Amino acid sequence: MPPPSIITSLLNRRMLVALVMGFSCGLPLLLTLSVLQAWMTEAGVDLTTIGLFSLVGLPYTLKFFWSPVFDRFALPVLGRRRGWLLIAQLALMGSLVWLGFSDPLGHPELLAIAALAVAFCSASQDIVVDAYRREDLPDRELGLGSSLYINGYRVGMLLASGGGLILADHIPFSMVYTIMALCLLPGIITTLLTPEPTVNQFPTTLKAAVVDPLVEYFSRTGAWWMLAFILMYKIGDTMAAAMTTPFYLDIGFSKTQIGAVVKLFGFWATVGGTLLGGIVIIRLGIIGSLWIFGILQALSTAGFALLAVLGPNLAALSGVIAFENLTAGMGTSAYAAYMASITDKRFTATQYALLTSLMGVPRVLASAPTGYLATRLGWIGFFILCTLIAIPGLLLLLRIGGRHPD
Repeated sequence: MPPPSIITSLLNRRMLVALVMGFSCGLPLLLTLSVLQAWMTEAGVDLTTIGLFSLVGLPYTLKFFWSPVFDRFALPVLGRRRGWLLIAQLALMGSLVWLGFSDPLGHPELLAIAALAVAFCSASQDIVVDAYRREDLPDRELGLGSSLYINGYRVGMLLASGGGLILADHIPFSMVYTIMALCLLPGIITTLLTPEPTVNQFPTTLKAAVVDPLVEYFSRTGAWWMLAFILMYKIGDTMAAAMTTPFYLDIGFSKTQIGAVVKLFGFWATVGGTLLGGIVIIRLGIIGSLWIFGILQALSTAGFALLAVLGPNLAALSGVIAFENLTAGMGTSAYAAYMASITDKRFTATQYALLTSLMGVPRVLASAPTGYLATRLGWIGFFILCTLIAIPGLLLLLRIGGRHPD
């Protein structure tokens, strides 16, 4: 069967659902991070307490512990995916309002409980949305659907962080959080209107929902190679990103230049790259796209080494940032599509939650020594190292590519 046209793929119900659900998932994230930190700082909370509040993000990394519940049990209303999704969204709206009416200085412990509730409901929404997207999209649309989901996610984050902070200059934070809660209404309406995916088999016991996804995955040929690929594919890109802001400042760019070019210009380059990546995947397939995007990601990392040689040249910064964000967006869309494609539809919630949790490991562990490496190697040597570290992830495609039903 020939691949569908790009226009046909873009203009269907599944893509709109992926975009809106991405927005709903991206919106809450920074409301428990940067926006909450700004509120606590303004309220006079000490820095030690503000730092400890980063722990409220733990539900995002531990979500695989309760994800089997969403595979095992189907609610009597709306079905297994939409029923749980509606509950998570309504609970998320309520917890955001609760968080907004908490007292950061007088009762920080109650604020922490409310923020944890937001993070838990948000992580639960992520689990169910990932499962729904995998079951709703045919394999040929996973790339484009994932790219639209990611772009919706980024727009949600931008609205929450940029829009939330701008609003907070004019209205109380309690109203900011209430407004952000109301911004989840499009996601709730989408949940009510979109159809429930058809899945013929699912776990009949909680034990099966916990054990069978692991047994099914590790019984596959090349299971460990696939996990290694997920760990390694974006490790060079991740390590480089951890040090970019100190790098820009160190070679002479001003904070205004960084904010204008990196944060605003770079944002739209990433959005464009993610969408372009989804379109390319329709034509080339997931594995072919992973090859091309992985090579481009490595070359874009090498661009930082070139920028270290050129110094504070604004045109060079714009070119490097545009290329790096464009290729990062393309790589992320293929990466997300690959993880979705290797999940078994009987255990989508559990397997996808495990894979996305694993995806976050390099962001924490590989980023930790980057400051030391940059100090010892210098900026040029550091970014060359980050470029070379991308090679093992590409070589792993030789192991997993032939086993993928592209």
